[in-house]
Amino acid sequence: MDVQQAPGRLVLAGTPIGNAGDATTRLVDLLGSADVVAAEDTRRLHRLASMLGVVPKGKVLSYHEHNEVERTPELVDLVRSGSTVALVTDAGMPSVSDPGYRLVRACVDAELPVTVVPGPSAVLTALAVSGLPSDRFAFEGFAPRKPGERGRTFAALAADERTLVFFESPHRTATTLAAMADAFGADRSAAVCRELTKTYEEVVRGPLGELAAWAAAGEVRGEVCLVVAGSSGAPSRQPGELVEEVLALVSSGYRLKDAVRVTADRGGVPSRTLYDEVVARRKG
Repeated sequence: MDVQQAPGRLVLAGTPIGNAGDATTRLVDLLGSADVVAAEDTRRLHRLASMLGVVPKGKVLSYHEHNEVERTPELVDLVRSGSTVALVTDAGMPSVSDPGYRLVRACVDAELPVTVVPGPSAVLTALAVSGLPSDRFAFEGFAPRKPGERGRTFAALAADERTLVFFESPHRTATTLAAMADAFGADRSAAVCRELTKTYEEVVRGPLGELAAWAAAGEVRGEVCLVVAGSSGAPSRQPGELVEEVLALVSSGYRLKDAVRVTADRGGVPSRTLYDEVVARRKG
């Protein structure tokens, strides 16, 4: 009589976000016992394993955004055949702005076991150290790169009362902060969390306008998380109600851009939305 092979399991393993000393005992045990370790970057995985004093017992395979479509069925078959497959990314928890969701979904759909070895989280670390309210928050991943899409995204979030957490690349940090100041208001509190848990960890707190100026004045380096306070919930005026105030400032000598910014901050509306209203009024 044929005996059906019991399935293995997929284990999502959180890795340190900067300091190898934050690795858990369970992570070390898993790396030393898993049949397969699927890693976003195999070289970084081997460096981490060496720092932790563990040698992966099983086969180490690459699993990243460029090969996850092809490799996912292979890993699912390995789990189905009884293997323990550990999934790790370069830092933090797999599937959180990193490869992993596709594989988890495939295993869930195949009714195969999926479990987790928790570890450090850049999102929660930044939120905790930001000094901003943490009772309600939303993780928004990376901000869109294209200015128009980024502006629309921030405009849609401007009234959200939850604290917002974003990832950002260092070379786009200044631009993103400026766009946030434009959409959320220059006075909205925020924090730039850089190189968390690493030697040169830095947390800069202040209004978005000041943070945008700080980032523009010097080179931002390392891994960056941006934490932005939610809307105060205070009622704001409609952009159309503020057009006359903008035009009055322009008549008194303000540049249109400056008049829009000042009025938008005062009225609690996104600068881009108010600017579009002014332009439309002028054309009409």
